[in-house]
Amino acid sequence: QVQVAESGGGLVEAGGSLRLSCSASGSVFSIYVMGWYRQTPGTVRELVATITSGGSATYGDPVRGRFTISRDNAKNTVYLQMNSLKPQDTAVYYCNVMVATNDDGIYDGYWSQGTQVTVSS
Repeated sequence: QVQVAESGGGLVEAGGSLRLSCSASGSVFSIYVMGWYRQTPGTVRELVATITSGGSATYGDPVRGRFTISRDNAKNTVYLQMNSLKPQDTAVYYCNVMVATNDDGIYDGYWSQGTQVTVSS
Protein backbone atom coordinates (compact mmCIF):
# COMPACT_ATOMS: atom_id res chain seq x y z
CA GLN A 1 0.00 0.00 0.00
CA VAL A 2 0.95 3.64 -0.47
CA GLN A 3 0.35 6.47 1.95
CA VAL A 4 0.41 10.15 1.03
CA ALA A 5 0.57 12.69 3.83
CA GLU A 6 0.67 16.47 3.62
CA SER A 7 1.15 19.39 5.98
CA GLY A 8 1.49 23.16 5.99
CA GLY A 9 -2.03 24.48 5.54
CA GLY A 10 -3.50 27.24 7.65
CA LEU A 11 -4.89 30.75 7.81
CA VAL A 12 -2.96 33.64 6.30
CA GLU A 13 -3.63 37.25 5.33
CA ALA A 14 -3.84 38.31 1.71
CA GLY A 15 -0.34 38.92 0.39
CA GLY A 16 1.18 36.40 2.76
CA SER A 17 2.89 33.07 2.14
CA LEU A 18 2.54 29.41 3.05
CA ARG A 19 4.51 26.31 2.17
CA LEU A 20 2.89 22.91 1.79
CA SER A 21 4.75 19.62 1.99
CA CYS A 22 3.64 16.17 0.86
CA SER A 23 5.41 12.83 1.21
CA ALA A 24 4.68 9.38 -0.19
CA SER A 25 5.57 6.25 1.75
CA GLY A 26 4.87 2.52 1.78
CA SER A 27 5.15 0.33 -1.32
CA VAL A 28 6.83 2.97 -3.46
CA PHE A 29 9.01 1.56 -6.23
CA SER A 30 9.22 4.74 -8.27
CA ILE A 31 7.40 8.04 -8.67
CA TYR A 32 6.76 9.90 -11.91
CA VAL A 33 4.56 12.98 -11.51
CA MET A 34 3.77 14.69 -8.23
CA GLY A 35 1.29 17.50 -8.05
CA TRP A 36 -1.02 19.79 -6.17
CA TYR A 37 -4.73 20.32 -6.77
CA ARG A 38 -7.34 22.37 -4.95
CA GLN A 39 -11.07 22.34 -4.49
CA THR A 40 -13.69 24.72 -3.13
CA PRO A 41 -17.03 23.34 -1.90
CA GLY A 42 -19.37 22.87 -4.84
CA THR A 43 -16.61 23.00 -7.46
CA VAL A 44 -14.45 20.47 -9.26
CA ARG A 45 -10.88 19.84 -8.26
CA GLU A 46 -8.51 21.99 -10.30
CA LEU A 47 -4.83 21.82 -11.15
CA VAL A 48 -2.45 23.95 -9.12
CA ALA A 49 0.93 22.60 -10.19
CA THR A 50 2.70 19.39 -11.19
CA ILE A 51 6.32 18.35 -11.43
CA THR A 52 7.94 15.35 -13.12
CA SER A 53 10.74 13.20 -11.78
CA GLY A 54 13.10 15.19 -13.99
CA GLY A 55 11.99 18.51 -12.53
CA SER A 56 9.74 19.81 -15.32
CA ALA A 57 6.95 21.88 -13.78
CA THR A 58 3.58 23.09 -14.98
CA TYR A 59 1.17 25.52 -13.32
CA GLY A 60 -2.47 26.38 -13.48
CA ASP A 61 -3.15 29.86 -14.83
CA PRO A 62 -4.46 31.37 -11.55
CA VAL A 63 -1.24 30.59 -9.65
CA ARG A 64 1.45 31.01 -12.29
CA GLY A 65 4.07 33.49 -11.14
CA ARG A 66 3.02 33.28 -7.49
CA PHE A 67 3.41 29.59 -6.59
CA THR A 68 6.48 27.40 -7.00
CA ILE A 69 6.51 23.60 -6.97
CA SER A 70 9.61 21.58 -6.16
CA ARG A 71 10.50 18.04 -5.10
CA ASP A 72 13.09 15.99 -3.31
CA ASN A 73 13.28 12.64 -5.09
CA ALA A 74 15.37 11.05 -2.36
CA LYS A 75 12.65 11.82 0.18
CA ASN A 76 9.65 11.18 -2.10
CA THR A 77 8.47 14.64 -1.14
CA VAL A 78 6.90 17.49 -3.08
CA TYR A 79 6.58 21.09 -1.93
CA LEU A 80 4.40 24.02 -2.87
CA GLN A 81 5.63 27.49 -1.99
CA MET A 82 2.67 29.87 -2.14
CA ASN A 83 3.46 33.58 -2.24
CA SER A 84 1.31 36.67 -2.73
CA LEU A 85 -1.73 34.73 -1.62
CA LYS A 86 -5.18 35.99 -2.57
CA PRO A 87 -8.60 35.25 -1.05
CA GLN A 88 -9.38 33.39 -4.28
CA ASP A 89 -6.69 30.86 -3.31
CA THR A 90 -8.81 29.70 -0.38
CA ALA A 91 -9.51 26.00 -0.87
CA VAL A 92 -8.69 22.52 0.30
CA TYR A 93 -5.35 21.58 -1.24
CA TYR A 94 -4.68 17.97 -2.21
CA CYS A 95 -1.44 16.25 -3.11
CA ASN A 96 -1.38 13.59 -5.84
CA VAL A 97 1.48 11.19 -6.48
CA MET A 98 1.82 8.87 -9.50
CA VAL A 99 3.42 5.76 -8.00
CA ALA A 100 4.62 2.45 -9.39
CA THR A 101 4.64 -0.22 -6.67
CA ASN A 102 6.81 -2.61 -8.71
CA ASP A 103 8.87 -2.66 -11.92
CA ASP A 104 5.98 -3.31 -14.34
CA GLY A 105 5.96 0.33 -15.46
CA ILE A 106 2.35 0.92 -14.39
CA TYR A 107 1.66 4.03 -12.34
CA ASP A 108 -1.39 4.74 -10.22
CA GLY A 109 -2.44 8.00 -8.63
CA TYR A 110 -2.63 8.34 -4.87
CA TRP A 111 -4.24 11.26 -3.06
CA SER A 112 -3.62 12.92 0.26
CA GLN A 113 -6.51 13.71 2.59
CA GLY A 114 -6.24 17.43 1.87
CA THR A 115 -5.32 20.46 3.93
CA GLN A 116 -7.29 23.69 4.29
CA VAL A 117 -5.72 26.93 3.11
CA THR A 118 -7.66 30.06 4.01
CA VAL A 119 -6.63 33.52 2.84
CA SER A 120 -8.34 36.40 4.59
CA SER A 121 -9.06 39.75 2.97
